Amino acid sequence: MARLVRTTGIRNERGQSLVELALVAPIFFALLLGAVEMGRFAYEYIEVYNAARAGVAYGAQSPVTAIDLSGMELAAKNDAENLSNLTANAPPPFCSCSGAESTHVDCASAQTICAGSHALSYVQVNTTAAFSPLIPYPLIPSSINLNGTAIMRVQD
Repeated sequence: MARLVRTTGIRNERGQSLVELALVAPIFFALLLGAVEMGRFAYEYIEVYNAARAGVAYGAQSPVTAIDLSGMELAAKNDAENLSNLTANAPPPFCSCSGAESTHVDCASAQTICAGSHALSYVQVNTTAAFSPLIPYPLIPSSINLNGTAIMRVQD
């Protein structure tokens, strides 16, 4: 006597999960790689900006450190030692009169120009580094310049 076997349709759906995984996996990995690249970009941008802040913090300690431009640049580079392509530039200090901080005056004659007010001295550090993605993406440049600038008043 022949026995009838009833099929529930499970055999027909056995490969469905594998096909779905094959279709979704590339999209998932593309999103994952994009998240990793955005994290790397944010990390390097923060490093560049914080390096500028570290350099200017060194220069703002006193009038003596304010003229130590190479010391400010070194402090910036030491802060971002994970970035091998970081460049730091510290221009000479600039001055302004209290009450008119937006107007820059010559630091050598600041005491004379700011007769009714106090002369304030400021230092600035500019940092730059190039960010390169892990793989080339369409419509995204192969290298993106990251810039950081910090300005701080010198302690009297």
